[in-house]
Amino acid sequence: MTMRLTPAVLFVAVFALGSVAYAHHGSASYRTEPTTLKGVTVTRVNWGNPHTLLFFDYKDAKGDVQHWVAEANAASTLSTTGWTKTAIKYGDIVTVVFYAAKNGQTVGRVGKVVLPDGREFGDGSLIGDRPSVCDEEFTTGGNEAAACRPGGRITNNDQQR
Repeated sequence: MTMRLTPAVLFVAVFALGSVAYAHHGSASYRTEPTTLKGVTVTRVNWGNPHTLLFFDYKDAKGDVQHWVAEANAASTLSTTGWTKTAIKYGDIVTVVFYAAKNGQTVGRVGKVVLPDGREFGDGSLIGDRPSVCDEEFTTGGNEAAACRPGGRITNNDQQR
């Protein structure tokens, strides 16, 4: 059985994939002041790229449970800081320092997770878009380097051998 892609199916597929790429954002939708919630219960960790997602429940002062999801950096980045796929697990009781959404929804951006044994993942800062660091010592990579150069990012790929 062969499947033919009609123009309508192709149109929907292109816009569906394009909206995912367009939806990727920096930190503009989050508050600039961190929120710290202690004693939250981890309900799920989606380890992956482009973001790792931390799902957790928080019981407020009234006893109502709030279901939160906070995005962290990509797994490939987190793993270089000691946060591994199995470091935070379902049922763990942790402290989360995060930047809540400005619109009041129970979503945010992870700044730091503190385990009961004191291990910390993250430095508490708001990850994502940040001002470029422009100085006279440009390197060959990184977003800051690209933003600082009028000609764009310089790589080693074009060097002659």
